[in-house]
Formats: sequence, C-alpha cells, structure tokens
Amino acid sequence: MHGKNRADLVRGYFAAFQAGDRPLMEAALTDDFTFTSPYDDAIDRAAYFERCWPNSKLLRSMTVEKIGEDGNDVFVRYSCETLDGKTFRNTELHAFRGNRLRSVEVYFGASYRDGVFIPQNQSS
Repeated sequence: MHGKNRADLVRGYFAAFQAGDRPLMEAALTDDFTFTSPYDDAIDRAAYFERCWPNSKLLRSMTVEKIGEDGNDVFVRYSCETLDGKTFRNTELHAFRGNRLRSVEVYFGASYRDGVFIPQNQSS
C-alpha cells in the first residue's frame, strides 16, 4: 500500500473527490469496482464517473469525522456542506482488494439548512 494504511488511502480519495482529481481515482479503483447508494445499485466504474463524480462541484466542504479499518474494509463518517448551504452527514463502507478500491456503499444521513432539518422525499 505504498506505506499508507487503508484509512489514509480513503482520506486521500475524499481529497481527490473534492479536488476533482479523476486520474488518481481511476488508478485507485479495481476494474470491477461498484458503487451503491440509495440512488445507485452497484453501478460500475463508468456509471460512477458519469453520475456521481460531477457532484463534487456542488460541495463547499467535505470533512472526515470518524474512520476505522476492519480487515479489507474501511468505514467512514463524514459531513458535507453544499454551495447553497445545505449540510449533511453520510457513512460509507469502502472495500479493498489488495491496494485498490473494490466497492463503496453509501448510507445517507439527515440534511439541514441553517440548522433546520430538511425532510427528504419518501418513495413508496
């Protein structure tokens, strides 16, 4: 892992996302990488870069709050502020194969604007 533990690698991936450093992320992902969230069901690399990567431009800040390793997995909780002042926290599970990122699963938290809870649309 080039002298870095997996938690440090995940911190670097968050920094790359914020900076728009796509070449770093492309090199970090396995060929069969998948991304899952409440909006995405195990989408592949190409779909991740098409659908998710552009969202970094909507963020003012992204801060890792808690991070922990468990074998090949890294759990991370982070907070974000969007350019329009919305804040939210998410948790992600990053699974590694060797030194490369095999999958990411995102679990969404609540959203706020000016300290006021923003209800999310519920689908039935």
